[in-house]
Amino acid sequence: MTATAEHPTPPIKRVLANAGHLLSGRVVNAVVGLAYIALTARSLGKETMGVLVIINAFAQFLGEVAHFESWQTVLTYGTDPLLKKERTKFQQVLRLSLMLDLISSIIGVSLGVLGAWLFWKELRWPDGMSGYGALYALSIGVMTSATGVGLLRLFDRFRFLAAEQAISSFVRMIGCAICAVTHAPIQYFLLAWAAGTFASFFYIAGIAIWDLKKRGLLEGFSILGPTSKDLPGVWRFALSTNFSGTLEVGFTHVLTMAVGALLGPAQAAFWRIGKQVADGMAKPARLMVPALYPELAKMRASGGQQAMTKLAIQIALIGGAAAGVLLAVSLLAGRWILETVMGQAYGAAAGVMNWQVAAAAIGVMTLPLEPMLVSMRAAGAALMVRLIVVICYFAALVPLIERFGLTGAGAALVASALAMAIGMYLMARRRLARLAAEDSSARTTKDDEGPKYDHAHGV
Repeated sequence: MTATAEHPTPPIKRVLANAGHLLSGRVVNAVVGLAYIALTARSLGKETMGVLVIINAFAQFLGEVAHFESWQTVLTYGTDPLLKKERTKFQQVLRLSLMLDLISSIIGVSLGVLGAWLFWKELRWPDGMSGYGALYALSIGVMTSATGVGLLRLFDRFRFLAAEQAISSFVRMIGCAICAVTHAPIQYFLLAWAAGTFASFFYIAGIAIWDLKKRGLLEGFSILGPTSKDLPGVWRFALSTNFSGTLEVGFTHVLTMAVGALLGPAQAAFWRIGKQVADGMAKPARLMVPALYPELAKMRASGGQQAMTKLAIQIALIGGAAAGVLLAVSLLAGRWILETVMGQAYGAAAGVMNWQVAAAAIGVMTLPLEPMLVSMRAAGAALMVRLIVVICYFAALVPLIERFGLTGAGAALVASALAMAIGMYLMARRRLARLAAEDSSARTTKDDEGPKYDHAHGV
């Protein structure tokens, strides 16, 4: 039976359906992604592969540092005008988001090019790699663009989003296959990886522009005009989500660079490959997060705090079941997966991969918490939790790596995931209680004012 206006589709079903669309693309991406990683690893060897992943981590880290998470702004501030058909105000949100992307691009590319020239020795790149690293940093310009992603999530175009990373991985796989057959050096593998990043950007941008035109939302649109006018708190929100996103994703890439700097490129390769597999295993459950944001944004716009809580609990229960499966697979078959896909030499990454999977499992169990905070415009609270945890982690990271190697870094990653989960839970509970109190106060005030008004009119 199809949904109607009288019997709308429950939010949990929409989240799962949209996550299913994304999953269909990510399953392909997981296979193809492992294929291009395997081609690179087998062709270059541990040491050179380690150099490549450090260069890639460097570029992605700077991309996340500069990234304004503009898709969050599109969802949080664009949902209300879209539902109310306020085209001018929606275009204002779109204009602001594009401006954030442009700022991100300029900052990210500038930092990447300068950083490659100035810090290549500290990053343990071989002689002659600084120029190639600087060229690879040009891809940061498209890594930082997220307006298109936000628009497709807002428009419920998850079937198109499903192909985004798969397209990137296909381009990388084809490029890496050509490099492997021709025994090309590392710089050509870097070119293949960068080509995948550009391909996914142009795909998303093209679909987003097509959808905007189809909905008539580009009529009368100009890139010049007001941006933050009548959008209360939007700059604080944008800065908070930017910094929080930087800490979340940049955290991963800093770890790769830290392992490489302290233990060498081979250990960095083990860490990166273990993380790739761990993230791939957790990806199906995490796909509920991008599907969750639009639903929470719509509930927030209509004042449905109880519905938000119910949906978060449902997602958490599903995530908890998925987390248990992830950990069991890693413990029982982790080494076999690595040796089969990557080669015998990479089986040694199984130990640290178990820690990485455990940390990912904790994140999966608690994945609705941060989206709830952001949807309630409490991005600052989420940022505070993440900042405290990251500071504590990095304070302990160097001595842990020096004393226990990769195991120390992995165990600390699990501890940080637990701390993050507890902090986000406490903040979400506090914010929900505050909103409930505000709603109760508003209802009481309205009830108190009603009789006075009726009495004045003799009713």
